[in-house]
Amino acid sequence: MESKIQVYKNLQELSIAAADLFAASAEQAINSRGRFLTALSGGGTPKPLHELLAGAPYRDQIDWKRTHIFWGDERCVAKDDSGNNYYQAKQAFMDSVHLPAENIHRVISELEPDSAADEYASQLKAFAEAPLDWPRLDLIILGMGDDGHTASLFPGSPVEINTPTVAVTANYQDRPAMRVSLTPLVINAARRAVFLVSGQSKSETLARILHGEHQPEQLPAQRIRPTDGEVIWLVDEAAAGKL
Repeated sequence: MESKIQVYKNLQELSIAAADLFAASAEQAINSRGRFLTALSGGGTPKPLHELLAGAPYRDQIDWKRTHIFWGDERCVAKDDSGNNYYQAKQAFMDSVHLPAENIHRVISELEPDSAADEYASQLKAFAEAPLDWPRLDLIILGMGDDGHTASLFPGSPVEINTPTVAVTANYQDRPAMRVSLTPLVINAARRAVFLVSGQSKSETLARILHGEHQPEQLPAQRIRPTDGEVIWLVDEAAAGKL
């Protein structure tokens, strides 16, 4: 399957395109299946997207009562910690839209990673579509690190994982990771996976992922290949510099 690559002048234009795609995906899913299942990512790159969703026109275009929010990964910290992906989204847009509390499906990040991963897998199973034990997300937003990681799937981590979630506790960049991540089983079941990539520091890795040798162990973003969906890369000019 070919990835779709769309290049924008800067992060703001990229974020507008992502917000348009978010709203369109919501409308398509709700019209077809009566609900919209989406998973968000954390960090700096998706923040402008989240802020756009909080305001017009997106806040009023999206049927939030039929929208369910999940996360691609989470840090095991307090839910009001500034590094918590749920908290970042809550502050940026979820407090500003009419999103029912029961439609928010966060990782219980106060738990230890193993317990949090098991609990999150149970939440996913409640939205499963047979024969899967997890939902087919309509849209998952992903980031990509300078090292090629996505969600909390880091270089050197196991490629073959047979569970929908995984506790990430190995040291990463000389510090304990202490995270929970969706695995490719769930991500690759999505109808649409969208990467947001911004900044010159990611340009070389992005070129390797899209046009280089297939090295999924060292470049985890290459593991994302939906079985019956599409991958879209929304990148700014700086990140696209070596494509």
